[in-house]
Amino acid sequence: MNTLKIENLSKTYSNGVKALQDINLTITNGMFGLLGPNGAGKSSLIRTLATLQEPTQGNVLFNDTLSSKEPQIIRNQLGYLPQEFGVYPKISAIRLLDHIAILKGVLNSKERKEQIEGLLHQTNLYTVRKKSVKTFSGGMRQRFGIAQALLGDPKLIIVDEPTAGLDPEERNRFHNLLSEIGEHRIIILSTHIVEDIKNLCAHMAIMGEGKILKQGIPSELITHLEGKIWHKVVAKENVMAFKNAFNVLSTRLFGGKIELRVLSDHQPEHGFKASKPDLEDVYFSTINK
Repeated sequence: MNTLKIENLSKTYSNGVKALQDINLTITNGMFGLLGPNGAGKSSLIRTLATLQEPTQGNVLFNDTLSSKEPQIIRNQLGYLPQEFGVYPKISAIRLLDHIAILKGVLNSKERKEQIEGLLHQTNLYTVRKKSVKTFSGGMRQRFGIAQALLGDPKLIIVDEPTAGLDPEERNRFHNLLSEIGEHRIIILSTHIVEDIKNLCAHMAIMGEGKILKQGIPSELITHLEGKIWHKVVAKENVMAFKNAFNVLSTRLFGGKIELRVLSDHQPEHGFKASKPDLEDVYFSTINK
């Protein structure tokens, strides 16, 4: 069992921006979702976990190794798929994976070949292995990104906004791939897409303004809102009045009108109907608070 411990972690940049404020998390094997809007501090946390920057205070320990003292040990066990990653424009997928594998320390040529071919099959890229990664679609590039992240059999994998911009079919394919690889390692999925967390993660945390606002098991967090979510379809011109009167969590377009979802311990007013809560309600109730 792998364990990642984040203890009292803070990061203040030279311009005075407090990107992280007293983060405490313990993460073990499986998929862990890090959910939050843009600017919440997710990327700052990920960069710190990936040893790309040092915290202002606090510690990160992976399997009892302190990252600030022995960052190379952490890097040797890390697979990282950033939100955007560059590729050499004229190099084929298989050659680029071979190059990255050498950089990761997989020096035995037979072992390297077996790893690369296995990952190309696993990510469904074997038939296009001789094509340049630059010619790949967005979904293919993300699958290639997971392939390179898995080189060297890392025990900690971090993926940053991996499904942003993917069509539904590619998103499902990518979800299935992440589910396959998450059993015996830690995978941290950073995203602002609630559906990604709902479909994949057994544990999660919600970030906002550099802080952990809520953490737990998604199904249990949803249960806490039972009996407190109400919905009503209203005309567009009345939305602002309802927002002023009630705790409106979200609005959705519904047949030319707007469906409101409201957080309340009792029926807000006549016409509101009780609604089954979902993870999106948990997210918006946490962020809006």
